[in-house]
Amino acid sequence: MISVLVMDAQPLQRFGFRMLLESTPDTEIVGEAENGAEAVRWTTKLHPDVVLMDIRMPGVDGIETIRRIVAAGGRSRILVLTTSDVDRYALAALRAGASGFLLKDIRPEELLAGIRAVAAGAAVIAPALTRRLLDAFSDRLGDDLRGPVREDPRLDSLTGREREILVAIGHGLTNGEIAQRFTLSESTVKTHVGRVLAKIGARDRIQAVILAYDLRLTRPI
Repeated sequence: MISVLVMDAQPLQRFGFRMLLESTPDTEIVGEAENGAEAVRWTTKLHPDVVLMDIRMPGVDGIETIRRIVAAGGRSRILVLTTSDVDRYALAALRAGASGFLLKDIRPEELLAGIRAVAAGAAVIAPALTRRLLDAFSDRLGDDLRGPVREDPRLDSLTGREREILVAIGHGLTNGEIAQRFTLSESTVKTHVGRVLAKIGARDRIQAVILAYDLRLTRPI
């Protein structure tokens, strides 16, 4: 059973999520919050598997809410709902530690699939979509994308192959595409990806992409 905390300022929206989650055999809603401060408090108390949250909230905003939940060090993973796949808040949400985001006009089955994916430790944004998002924000990153690769102790822990894998992840390649590029089996790539995520302290693939951009390993094409 996947436990979900719902954070949304609109009571009707929360009611809709509750109806959906309670009618699904493998999900349950353990709490509701109408603002960021409530979401942080209830997440700390209830430790839900997934925090399903809107990014635009009164009081403590969505980005700060994500930061506080992640900083608390709990197991809860965050799935953000937004109104656009290039919303100006999306990149900030991912940087803050969200495991992905979905559009509010998705179908119920797509939302449930996203919740299950996040609960299982995966990211809900496909690599190609992640790359488009980062490319769309490249003009806002400005000088951060210029200059040499930044020194970082997390890179020092990677083998040469693992560093190549991180760069490939940053370019939005799937495991199959990485396997084809380096003539490896997909199972070997999966092992490499797991080790890379562990060594750089990334919660999921999305965080690895963010790090690759931050350290200038990857640049928009």
